[in-house]
Formats: sequence, structure tokens, C-alpha cells
Amino acid sequence: MLGLICGFVYFWGTLYWLVETMTTFGGLSWPLAVLAASLLVAYLALFPAAFAAILARTVRSLGNRGILLAPAFWVTTELGRQYVWDGFPWALLGYRQITVLPVAQVASIFGVYGLSALLALTSAAAAYAIVDRSRARWLPLAASGLVVAGVAVWGAARMSRNELASAGDPVRVAVLQGNIAQEDKWNPALRDSITDRYLSMTRAALGQGATFILWPESSTPFYFERDLLRGAAIRRLAAEAKATFLVGSDQIEPIKPVPGQPAPAETERYYNAAFLVKPDGSVGGVYRKMHLVPFGEYVPAKALLFFAGTIVEAVSDFSAGTEAVMLPVDGHVVSTAICYEVIYASLMRQFVTAGSELLTTITNDAWYGRSSAAYQHWDQAALRAIEGGRYLARAANTGISGFVDPYGRVLAKSNMFEQELLVHDLRFLKHRTIYSRIGDAVAWLSLALTAAVLLAAARVR
Repeated sequence: MLGLICGFVYFWGTLYWLVETMTTFGGLSWPLAVLAASLLVAYLALFPAAFAAILARTVRSLGNRGILLAPAFWVTTELGRQYVWDGFPWALLGYRQITVLPVAQVASIFGVYGLSALLALTSAAAAYAIVDRSRARWLPLAASGLVVAGVAVWGAARMSRNELASAGDPVRVAVLQGNIAQEDKWNPALRDSITDRYLSMTRAALGQGATFILWPESSTPFYFERDLLRGAAIRRLAAEAKATFLVGSDQIEPIKPVPGQPAPAETERYYNAAFLVKPDGSVGGVYRKMHLVPFGEYVPAKALLFFAGTIVEAVSDFSAGTEAVMLPVDGHVVSTAICYEVIYASLMRQFVTAGSELLTTITNDAWYGRSSAAYQHWDQAALRAIEGGRYLARAANTGISGFVDPYGRVLAKSNMFEQELLVHDLRFLKHRTIYSRIGDAVAWLSLALTAAVLLAAARVR
């Protein structure tokens, strides 16, 4: 019960902005929005509740020393948040360290789960010192303090060496923040003015020497492949400037009937996509979003959510992409994550292992309004740069747009709800971090340890 209450308070304090999103863009009344958000919060609170139950069972079996196993239990439940049901690994404990960069360097070895384990270790050591009465109760706290100090010294030294800042080939990158209001994006009367705004910003970026230019998620108020006039204008500009564009736009794919089988109920599939326009004006690759946003791009358990009918009607079902497509830029390979895909560390690692030399992410955070959600999103994206040992470029419709170096340092960052153009020199990198090689090993080891402890506790019982 304590774990459930803790989780409920934590996730309501973190995801309070869901109510505004559902009322403003989903058409729900305030009471129904609170109910819908509460259901998600209650579901997520089950994971801290599971952590508390496992820890309590362990302490009953092993005594107070069982508290020191808390890091493994906590990380196991965070891993569950990534893989159980649709997965929602938002605001994991380790992200809190992105503002403490010497400590955050641990992510280059163990990822965000390693940072979560480190924080849980210090908390568990403090709790053990409080509840235990033995003479050795201060030893775990002292040991965890030494671990943190050692990590901070090593992290500071890693940053001071700054080796990745001079490695690889340079590239001048621009991110466009058009600041288009969500209610205006698909207004037919504003289609040309929105397109002209992005084309004008692109020309300004070219004037500052940018050779790789990012447009935000779903930035085109038309289907890039189907609007021959406006799509051609973008491709023509890329060819004239000999530059590469990454353009966020929805994609429609016809569903071809299979001979000998009944005609499909739907004739088309919709994808949230990113198009890579090469310097000759051709399309060099298309990445389709693989992790779709529940209640934003599809509605899980539609039949059960009768009370949220307006959201069900408002949300068009998108199809998920199936391939981590690599995109060619100036003789190098880059990747992109669309919207909240960037919070999936395993996906971003997949990009790096596939050869990505520069991480990009495009998003439209207008849905979040003026809440803290966009700042949470930015912080989580920034940690991916440390994990992968790559520069990160982020283009967001209303913010936050910017650049992060492989050590998590912010090179440039936009303000929210302002039209901005940012240009910066980044580098293509091929260096592999330990995390990019071993992935979330610390999380899977935590799961194995948790299972072993529970099995041992059951035998003791």
C-alpha cells in the first residue's frame, strides 16, 4: 500500500499535464480527463508497489540486510515499465542526474538504469543505517558515498579529456522551430503560410552555412509524398542548395489486396514518418516511427474506454514502423527518433549499433502546453547522447530544440513557444561507448537477481 501511494503521488506529480492534453486536444471534459489520467497513473503506480512488496518480502526473510538489495528490485520494476503492456519508461529515476554531468557519465557504461541503481543504492544505504542497530550499519552508507565520489571524479576526468569533441568529421546542422499552434497545423487556409515559414527558415539556415537541416515532427501541413506542388518545392530547395533535409511528415501507404483472399477492410496505412531529402532533391530514406504514443497515435483497449469516446474518435490509428532505418548524410549515416521514441534507450542504442554516427530526434511537444512535460522530454533525450557517445540534434515544433554533445553538455537550446532557428557545428562519430556494446545488462542482471532472491525467500518461507 505504501508503494502504491508513493507511485500514485510520484506519477501524478510527473504526468499532471495529461489532463490539459486530454481536455484541450482530446475534447474530454475535465472530470473525464482526470479519470482517464488517473487510470494511467494507477497502472504506473503498480510498479513502485511491486518494488515495495518485493523489498518487504525480502526483509522479512533476510532481515534488514535485505534493504541493500533495493537497487536491483527498483531497476527491475523500471525495466518492467519499458516492456510490460505497451511500455511507458517516462521519467525513470536515473534521468534526475542529467543536470549532474560528472555523475551522469555513468550512462556511457550502464545507461539510465545504471544511474537509477546508483541513486537507489545511496537511498538504500541511508535507510539501512536508520533502521538497523548493528555496529556495522554505517558501512554501506560509507561505501555508497565512496562509490558516488569515485563516479564523480571519474566522470569529471572523462569530461575534461573531451576526446570526442575533436574526433570524427564536422557537420553544420540546423534545427527549425516553427512554433505552429496545434489547432492551426491542419487548417487548409494556413497550409501555404506554414509551408512558406519553414521554407524561409530553411533558407536562413542555408545562409548560415548549414548543410543538414531538421524540420520537426509532422511539420508539413500536407502529405510530403502526395502534395506534388509543396513537396517539390522542398526537394527543389535541397537540390539548389546542395544540402540535406530531414522533414517530418505523415505517410500513407496503400494496402494491396492479396489474391485469393477477401479484400481488406482498410485500404491505406498511416505512418508518422521522417523523410531524408538528399542534396540532389531525391528521397534518400524514410524512417517510420516504431513506438507509437498511446491515446495520441492509437488507442489501446478501445472497447473498454467507452467513457473516452471523444479521444477514440479524435485519434487516427497509425501503424508502427518495423525497421530502424539508417539515413545517408554527406557520406555518413545518421538516425532519427520521432517524438517520445527517444525515451527508449534500447531503441537509440539499436541505432548506434546499426552504424548511426549522429543522433537526431524530431518532435511536436505542442500537445503538452506550457507544462513541464517538454522539459522532462528534453532531459530524457539529452541522456541518450551520453549513452551512445554521439552528438544529438533535436527539432521541436514549439520547443525545446537544440544540440547536446556526447558528454551531455547543452551546446544550444531554444525557448518554448517562440519561432527559432538554431545552427551549430557537430561531428559524425564512430566511437562506441561501453553501453552501446552491452546495452541494459545492469537491468537484466537486476531482474535475474530479483528472481533469485524471490525464489530463495519462497524456500525460506
